[in-house]
Amino acid sequence: MPPPKKPEASAASKEENIYIPSFISKRPFYAGEEGDDTDYLQHQRREEKAEKSQWYDRGRKAGPAATKYRKGACENCGAMTHKVKDCLSRPRAKGAKWTGKDIQADEVVQEVKLGWDAKRDRWNGYDASEYRNVVEEYNQMEELRKQAQKAAKGDDDEEDDAGDKYAEENDMSKQSTATKQLRIREDTAKYLINLDLESAKYDPKTRSLVDSGATADKVAQLYAEEGFMRSSGEAGEFEKAQRFAWEAQEKSGDTTQHLQANPTAGEFYRRKEHEEKERKRAELEKKLLEKYGGDDQKALPAALRSMAVTESEAFVEYDEAGLIKGAPRKKARSKYAEDVFINNHTSVWGSWWFNFTWGYACCHSFVKNSYCTGEEGKGAWEAAERQRTGANLIEQKPQDDDESKAEPKKEEKHEEDNKAKKRTREEMMSGISEEELEEYRRKRTAANDPMAKLLGKDELIS
Repeated sequence: MPPPKKPEASAASKEENIYIPSFISKRPFYAGEEGDDTDYLQHQRREEKAEKSQWYDRGRKAGPAATKYRKGACENCGAMTHKVKDCLSRPRAKGAKWTGKDIQADEVVQEVKLGWDAKRDRWNGYDASEYRNVVEEYNQMEELRKQAQKAAKGDDDEEDDAGDKYAEENDMSKQSTATKQLRIREDTAKYLINLDLESAKYDPKTRSLVDSGATADKVAQLYAEEGFMRSSGEAGEFEKAQRFAWEAQEKSGDTTQHLQANPTAGEFYRRKEHEEKERKRAELEKKLLEKYGGDDQKALPAALRSMAVTESEAFVEYDEAGLIKGAPRKKARSKYAEDVFINNHTSVWGSWWFNFTWGYACCHSFVKNSYCTGEEGKGAWEAAERQRTGANLIEQKPQDDDESKAEPKKEEKHEEDNKAKKRTREEMMSGISEEELEEYRRKRTAANDPMAKLLGKDELIS
């Protein structure tokens, strides 16, 4: 039998629909060249871009580390892919350039080209396997907490009795109707209580308030206390039940375990799943003990051994946020040299700014690495600034006005003399007289006169 022929494109796909308007079916000039003949509406199709989320290989090394220092490598760790300024290793007392020991391998530098969505993906590059350590640590702490509760079972009975007694005292059914209808007037909106930006801060990623020790005020303590109470008691159990109902609906699409519509079924299945997990965990632990052996009283793992509380005489009190009460907040310092004063300066470069120029605040010097002149430098700069702006002329002007007012007669007399000596037009047209010429000759100082240098000096000629 001959092989079956491939089905050709149907005639309907080639035929144009006469009911489609021409402004839709006609290919515009900016849509590119003609495409497939089978689809005359190709320019109307949306192109699907297969853009995958990619990230660099974090921590990957290019190869084995070098055995000796190479020229141009990082002076701190010895890697060729970065310089000392960008080194992320711990700063050494003597770098690899001088010791030649513990040279780190070169990192893999990749050029990652991300799209619009990948650039704004906050979880891009996150390794989900790192979360296993958090889950394992939580399970270990939960097991220790259960053991502590079993050991203190006798104390729990007394606490239950105290709780029942407190419930009897606060029974609303025994109070009057007017008292039951009262609403608590202390539920002030939180944005009206805390208007200080330096106080407790809101983290949008975890949707919780963090850094309550920013300022030791009552508002920060109130936030910490409410956050602590919100995650304890029945509130935590309600959160677990709500999460279980959501996860069950996402996995199987079963809506019968709705927390508000059917809370009994949700609690039943949640408890059943918890017991099944505990049974499987106990069976796995029993198999491991039978295979590898172990004592009844097992030693604590290394992760919990480091978290064990040791005995000490020092008293340390912590607040609800886990910070030490009364301890000063440490400022984060960079790896660059800070507060280093050179050349007798008492302030760093860039501590003073004037007229778009940086300088030293101690001497008002704009020259970097210059020697400090102290208060004298400030005075010199102020005098130069007054001279440049003309402020000294403004200060001298009132003094000149006072002197001019004190001697008005001298100026008037000088003006009269000038007016008297000024020649008229007739005198200038008539020429120069003999008397005027003689007066000019007497007043002129001869340049070639050897005795002209001694005029007005009482010195003896040797």
